[in-house]
Amino acid sequence: MTVTTLDPNTALVVVDLQKGIVAYPTVHPIAEVVNRARQLVDAFRTRGLPVVLVNVAGGAPGRTERPRHSEPFPAGFTDLIPELNRQPGDIVVTKRTWGAFASTDLEARLKARGVTQIVVVGVATGTGVEATARQAYEQGFNVTLAIDAMTDTRAEAHEYSIAQVFPRLGETGTVQEIIGLLGQRSA
Repeated sequence: MTVTTLDPNTALVVVDLQKGIVAYPTVHPIAEVVNRARQLVDAFRTRGLPVVLVNVAGGAPGRTERPRHSEPFPAGFTDLIPELNRQPGDIVVTKRTWGAFASTDLEARLKARGVTQIVVVGVATGTGVEATARQAYEQGFNVTLAIDAMTDTRAEAHEYSIAQVFPRLGETGTVQEIIGLLGQRSA
């Protein structure tokens, strides 16, 4: 499905484009994902729409069957990548779970600004991006996912999220389709 519309007050949520994570091998070249995410960042800022930059600095507690990273992150791991060109007006959220809404004040900050829809980009498609989209949907936001501005370390997770999960949470589209809709709004 192609994204059909953007609400008048839509925010961009950029998930985990941070130095430590973009260093991992990914299904799609990370430089292309970063470039497309940056195009959206610029388009949202140009129109005065909120930009949310999310990084991860820990994990949720609890037992899992697969081992998790339990050591402190190396210096610089959680730093947002410079390509995002963080601005004073950006909303910055540090999360310690997969999704950007759980255990953060992101929902309240967005609703205080009248945001009714979010566009989500970043890494990893099957964890941080999907969890953020699920949580946003559950909080009543309209959700759009820019599928060419995200990637994962696992092809099967990326493909499953795009084909099976995202259509149930909102609409999907490309960066250019989303920028086109932004352009129609300001015309």
